Amino acid sequence: MLKFFAKRILESVVILFGVILITFLLMNIIPGNAATVLMGQKPNEQAYDRIVKKLELDKPVGERFVKYISDLSRGDLGTSIIMNRKVADIIKNSFPATMILTLSSLTFAWIFGIILGILSALHNGKFVDRLIMGTAILGISMPSFWIAIIFQYVFAYKLKLVPISGFGKPIQLILPSIVLGIAMAGSIARLLRANLLEVLGMDFLDLAKTKGAKKYRLLFLHALKSSLLPVITIMIMQLTSLFGGAMITESIFGIPGLGTLSISALTNRDLPVLQGIILFGTVITILGNLLADIIYTILDPRIRLK
Repeated sequence: MLKFFAKRILESVVILFGVILITFLLMNIIPGNAATVLMGQKPNEQAYDRIVKKLELDKPVGERFVKYISDLSRGDLGTSIIMNRKVADIIKNSFPATMILTLSSLTFAWIFGIILGILSALHNGKFVDRLIMGTAILGISMPSFWIAIIFQYVFAYKLKLVPISGFGKPIQLILPSIVLGIAMAGSIARLLRANLLEVLGMDFLDLAKTKGAKKYRLLFLHALKSSLLPVITIMIMQLTSLFGGAMITESIFGIPGLGTLSISALTNRDLPVLQGIILFGTVITILGNLLADIIYTILDPRIRLK
């Protein structure tokens, strides 16, 4: 166990450093900088030079990178160039909205994914099975922004069942949660269906069927428990993947989370904020994957951490 954690910590440090380095270099390669944004529509060469010097953008990239790493080692994510606030405070204020959206999307995906997976397995080869699997594949294949626009037009604009955007009320979370969770629900349904059909076809269950055991009893008492093990691992790992999907979803639905903040930081070339968000997302991803490994070993004693 200790060897496993030591190995993971070492891997995490390498991954974090790689992410920081690549992000820093990319943000310094693309044209434009925060000074240009601050100048607005009427640039002045002297004022521009003063801003560049104040922001230390005139220093070599290597020197700025070393300073950034030094600040990180002290727990300082830097200060926003545009908002003139600590990056840690900005992320802290935006994270709750993203977390609420993430949890509501996961709840939708997990509940509907498991229910649809079970229904599909029970009606294998029938119309219900084909309908569920077809819908699942469609949800996985379609880009989230297409689904968001279609749902907004149909359910918010035409039918007026839910608000078209906004954040703060439970009803405003319905559409973005479905949009963000529909692909995950489809993945869970397909994986659970495949696992259930595999387990239901095993010899010991066939023997139980010949002895008169009911199909539903076999499903819920035996097959479902074994089939859920890999599904639970995927479900936990999906928690980390949502941060990428939330970026587009939050922008479309006007949710003030990390996704909206990321797009704003990228547009304004606010490098400290963008780096802070990417670093934060990377840490969440690493912790999520580690949690998935630990939970999987708890649920299945045959697996050992190495």
